[in-house]
Amino acid sequence: MENDGSQSPTKAREQFIEDLRNKNRATATILAYGKDIEQLIDFLEKLEVSSITAITADHIKAFTENLGKLNYTAKSVSRKINSIKSFFRFLKGKEYLELNPATNITHPHYEVKPPRVLSKMEYRALRDACRTDTRISAIVELLLQTGMRIGELANLKLEDVSIEKGAITIRAYESHGPRTIPLTKAARKSLESYLEERPKTRDKTLFVTKTGRPFLVRNIRAAIDRYFKLAGIQSARVNDLRHTFIAQQLVAGTPLVYISKLAGHKRLSTTEKYLKTINDKMEKDEVKLEEL
Repeated sequence: MENDGSQSPTKAREQFIEDLRNKNRATATILAYGKDIEQLIDFLEKLEVSSITAITADHIKAFTENLGKLNYTAKSVSRKINSIKSFFRFLKGKEYLELNPATNITHPHYEVKPPRVLSKMEYRALRDACRTDTRISAIVELLLQTGMRIGELANLKLEDVSIEKGAITIRAYESHGPRTIPLTKAARKSLESYLEERPKTRDKTLFVTKTGRPFLVRNIRAAIDRYFKLAGIQSARVNDLRHTFIAQQLVAGTPLVYISKLAGHKRLSTTEKYLKTINDKMEKDEVKLEEL
């Protein structure tokens, strides 16, 4: 074996996390995997399991069953199982283990809910709610009209925006590659209004706070959540603006390959699966977003 399999689960977890970082996995993914494996390790410690080679399928099954007793949803349990399977695949690939105890661990069944897509009324209500806040208005328009991820938006620089050419360049962000997306009339107008009032600062980040510091993802998310409430929109999250953009592209008949490129999907199959989940709903509701 390449390494001593008698090492502690905690040490193995550290190496797993480092491997994820080296592979440029998304920060959110690394954090989630890290917490899930840490939770498993805490459970194993109570069973006095102190080496990775001592971990068995029964230990993992006991852990997942305990999650059910702690009222974790089937979806949450399934996500943690994904983390565990990735962890043990890593250990097996590094030859820390001869056998993978997670191979035959099955996922609980749960119903996958279709993506939340804003209705035409909700779309208008959100725009109206933040209309007097030029910064959030521009952010909402970009998310609705380009489908970019919130992390990509927070990473934008002033030089990435070309009002004249009507395009915005999305920089490489964690595991996502760069791409250029055309700007709609509504997005250009909102950006122009924001740039006129943007605080003067040396920082080249596009969206900044009133004191000229970068507007962080958590603060952007909190601000949009606040406007969701002001607009009377329930059960909506920031990522639903991305869902809405893709749904609008689908209804407009945009080719799947182009939608995949705009959304920054690595595989066309990701777009196909995504679009299939919302196709029926969008045709039924006849949702069509309009520009200002």
